[in-house]
Amino acid sequence: MKVSRHAKIIELITQNNIETQEELAEYLTKAGFKVTQATVSRDIRDLRLTKVSVDGGRQKYVVLRPEESEMNEKYIRILKDGYVSMDMAQNILVIKTVSGMAMAVAAAVDAMKWKEVVGCIAGDDTIMCAIHSVEETVDVMEKIRKIVSKGI
Repeated sequence: MKVSRHAKIIELITQNNIETQEELAEYLTKAGFKVTQATVSRDIRDLRLTKVSVDGGRQKYVVLRPEESEMNEKYIRILKDGYVSMDMAQNILVIKTVSGMAMAVAAAVDAMKWKEVVGCIAGDDTIMCAIHSVEETVDVMEKIRKIVSKGI
């Protein structure tokens, strides 16, 4: 539950200008998570969220970039928890996820900065990843298989 809540928080702060813990709690509640102020506060600390200025005075939460290995561990967990299956259509990799996890998993794939991946588009439970070539699509599929089977 914590990993999926963290994935949802990352998704929410990426899509919305969330300024306060209360506002984040409201978004999480609307998304089906039962949270307390203490839970939201802990999640903010665990995810290393910080505020940055936007629109000349307003602030919003963003993810503070942690150490590269620590960041990869979080994204690997999100990928493992959200992944269901994958298939390729030429240089397009289609990844199926648990319902509601596609955006978080797509963000995880993008954050891994694999040179083969051009970019990802996510819906609710499906991600389309554009890959440079058919051969590189096979390589990315193998990387994902390794992650979801044993976590590297």
